[in-house]
Amino acid sequence: MTISSRAWHHPDPQRSKLSLVEVPAFVLHGLAQGTVVPDGKHCLTPYLVGAECAGLWRMRSEQITCAPADAPWVTRYVLVPGAVAPVGLAGFHGPPNADGMVEVGYRIDPGHRRRGYAREALETLLAIARAHPAVRVVRATVSPENVASRALVESYGFTTVGEQWDEEDGLEIILEVAA
Repeated sequence: MTISSRAWHHPDPQRSKLSLVEVPAFVLHGLAQGTVVPDGKHCLTPYLVGAECAGLWRMRSEQITCAPADAPWVTRYVLVPGAVAPVGLAGFHGPPNADGMVEVGYRIDPGHRRRGYAREALETLLAIARAHPAVRVVRATVSPENVASRALVESYGFTTVGEQWDEEDGLEIILEVAA
């Protein structure tokens, strides 16, 4: 089963109008090269085009160049009604691996934090993962210093299963929950 390239909407539309929209490949590749390429639909904030997201754009650009079928799974804009630009990014690190595991990732623009957008993005990702027959486990990796993100994933039943060293992010705690 393939994953939809269409917008992913929050599972409870009465509570949230948040959606996750695929970043067009040409925009993603442009950002990976340090160039802001307008897509005609979305303005991009200084955070999204800045140094904090640059490594993510490069990694995902290389990924979808090598594996184009990964594009619908990876980094998407987090859109909310009334915001003139995406409030952040969220998606999976790729499609399910051979064990049925997908890893979630999300980051919210500092100017939009503490409004529940990370929670709503995670709820959306969990709903997508649970609806996909190949997904059995959802993983999140969190820096030990990121107390808020760890508390968020733990509130959805994620439990610690180990640690890893990430070349870009350093030490990370690995947490998982059954899909």
